[in-house]
Amino acid sequence: MTISGLKGRSLLSLREVSGDEIHELLSKAADLKERTAQGSNPPVLAGKNIALIFLKPSCRTRVSFIVASTQSGAHAEVFGREDIRFGIKESVRDIARVFGRVFDGVMFRGFEHATIAEFAQYAGVPVWNGLCDSYHPTQILADLLTLRENFGDLDGLPLTYVGDGRNTVAVTLAIAAAKVGLDLRILAPRALQPDAGLIRGLLAERESEQARVRVTDSAEEALSGSAAVYGDVWVSMGEEEQTRERIDLLRDLKVTGDLMTLTGRKDTIYLHCLPAFHLLD
Repeated sequence: MTISGLKGRSLLSLREVSGDEIHELLSKAADLKERTAQGSNPPVLAGKNIALIFLKPSCRTRVSFIVASTQSGAHAEVFGREDIRFGIKESVRDIARVFGRVFDGVMFRGFEHATIAEFAQYAGVPVWNGLCDSYHPTQILADLLTLRENFGDLDGLPLTYVGDGRNTVAVTLAIAAAKVGLDLRILAPRALQPDAGLIRGLLAERESEQARVRVTDSAEEALSGSAAVYGDVWVSMGEEEQTRERIDLLRDLKVTGDLMTLTGRKDTIYLHCLPAFHLLD
């Protein structure tokens, strides 16, 4: 999807693409999905080699990229940190140059956004951000496709995110809202709300007059009329020591049947990017 839709460009953050480009990506993805279901997906990436670098582990990102590459005719190869001794021996630019000489594209799932940006600078081939500490663009593109499949037009579509409003999913949803015109509500306790300056900046650059990003700790205000409710883990990777604190902060914002009824709609759907931790508490 990213190779054909962005014409060989990297995808490090949705901030770097336009709303029109996002819609183009979604249309191409919908077409490929339909072709695959009909058994007629053309091998548009035949002869290409795709590298999947995982400094952070993954289930859904890994299997989806492997299957998508295979269905499109490309060969995908997976690399963990130890496989390429990332951060142990060679520099980021050295490893990027090696991968760029051999592979036609690289999916990079890591930590600091600056590392992925440096890798993309020296690789010389498209690099796609499969998650970093700042953004999660591939996840949100998949979510936008789901929303489009269920509700059609995204412009003005009300969506409520519930949980840690500072994490990569919430921030990337806010970027997407400004690009494609979502009416995004972020429901989070004050201690976990996104930076107000970031939200103001995104809305100042919004590409659709329908774009809204509202941050609140009121469930009634956030859920009213929402077409979709989006949850996420309360504790992101690397923050496990804060588990008890997060449970205390977010306990009253569990997405339950009662909370879902606050939308006042019968067609509201629930989204979760997973993984989910099943805690008996």
